[in-house]
Amino acid sequence: MSSRVELESWKKLCASADRLQSQHLKSLFSTDTQRFERFSRQEPGVLFDFSKQLIDEQAFSELVDLAEACDIAAWREKMFSGEKINITEQRAVLHVALRNRNNTPIYVDGADITAQVNVELEKMRLFSERVRSGNWLGYTGRSVKDVVAIGVGGSNLGPQMVTEALAAYADDTLDVHYVSNVDGGQIASVLNKLNPETTLFVVSSKTFTTSETMTNAKTAVEWFLQSAQDQAAIAKHFVAVSTNLEKTRAFGIADENVFTMWDWVGGRFSLWSAIGLPIALYLGFDKFVAVLEGAFEIDQHFCQAPNEQNIPLIMALLSVWNTSFLGCQAQAILPYDQALHMLPAYLQQGEMESNGKHVTFAGEEVNYRTVPIIWGMTGINGQHAFYQCLHQGNVIVPADFIASIEPQHKVGKHHDILLSNFFAQTEALMAGVDAEQVRSDLLAKGKSEQEIAALIPHKIHKGNRPTSSFILDKVDAKGVGRLIALYEHKIFCQGIILDICSFDQWGVELGKGLASNIETELTNPEVVNPHDSSTAGLIEYYKKNRKN
Repeated sequence: MSSRVELESWKKLCASADRLQSQHLKSLFSTDTQRFERFSRQEPGVLFDFSKQLIDEQAFSELVDLAEACDIAAWREKMFSGEKINITEQRAVLHVALRNRNNTPIYVDGADITAQVNVELEKMRLFSERVRSGNWLGYTGRSVKDVVAIGVGGSNLGPQMVTEALAAYADDTLDVHYVSNVDGGQIASVLNKLNPETTLFVVSSKTFTTSETMTNAKTAVEWFLQSAQDQAAIAKHFVAVSTNLEKTRAFGIADENVFTMWDWVGGRFSLWSAIGLPIALYLGFDKFVAVLEGAFEIDQHFCQAPNEQNIPLIMALLSVWNTSFLGCQAQAILPYDQALHMLPAYLQQGEMESNGKHVTFAGEEVNYRTVPIIWGMTGINGQHAFYQCLHQGNVIVPADFIASIEPQHKVGKHHDILLSNFFAQTEALMAGVDAEQVRSDLLAKGKSEQEIAALIPHKIHKGNRPTSSFILDKVDAKGVGRLIALYEHKIFCQGIILDICSFDQWGVELGKGLASNIETELTNPEVVNPHDSSTAGLIEYYKKNRKN
């Protein structure tokens, strides 16, 4: 198999990268008054501005050529038509089928899965409405007031991110709490606040064997039975999202209260499925559907827009450009909206678990950098934490800035002040401040020549730091659906361009297996497995010093 580096478009991009690294973004703007119009795209509900990326028309054209050489359109068709593009697990990749709002047939192994999805959505609707209306009663005849969602990874991050992003639209019907960490401190702090008579647990695990999830679920049952004193009461307070009915039955959950998943849905792309049940319970099923509808709009755009207008594809191309050609090793996600505070963590999993790979589809070592390190936090807090490094550090970290036109809460001039920072930061990262500007400013402040000479090196900002800006109409249910789908399709395109399989996670599986073996050692003194001296020493130290 030929490597991506042998493509003519890849070779041209290498030359363009060398050429543009001697350019400054400020000069690109000064020589092209139409740069914003040329390098921004708009779809209903969202503006995407990538004019502050270190590209010109030639490089952008070459990036589009790269997408065409990698056959993005054919791969997109494979995904949407149910081909098994997760080649290492022989699975289709069809999270898009979960939000297929026009109900066009989608086939897996010859069966139209659209009907299956609609059946499950209807089951979610009926259940969420029954709980929210107060008609679902616990073992003492009281209605549910609190929902505890127990899961880990994709079974947790997506629903929690969405519920927190849309908390402004929740009523007082239910409170939702999330437990993902196997550290007992988390579940203890959640359960300490709740009444078992009015608490519903949603346990999400496809196999119902995930160690962290099942450990937390068993602790929840033990806590619950201290009050209920009756195993039969479990069925009134525990539901599951799983495919393993045998395990859920043994746990005490009634079959009719098990919501299904399918192997063509990867965990980190699963919030659109019954994994999103906590979203429907907290916000109402209509809000959950609105999230699906926002994502479906982006699915339509992704399928129909030509490459040079296709926002997710452009996002992917820019990531590959910055990472594989310009040598950047990280990317920051910077939402200027408190509601999106969990978005960096969500996208960290989405991108790094998907594209953190070192071999091609053919199993050959890649000879270029693949995924960047994804990190970030809300913009204003970040400004007072790590933006110093973004502005003046000797690393270049491309960043996505995300904001909204209309705030969820209108409080005085807060949103204008927030957005003034959003606009200022991207401008400052792009333009920087040179020695003459520093000198002029210090002269105006009455500084002496000696003081100015000493201060100039410390106050220079080189600029030329690439950013993209996203402005949503509003962070509402549709807006959140649109935003997540943009990044999902970016991740898909990024994987295809990099020639890697985005939909397995063997690194995760390795850690799970090793932890399972060591857990046996910690709980059974008869078991001793071979380890390197460091791991063996750490285990022995822990066992000697723990208090049983």
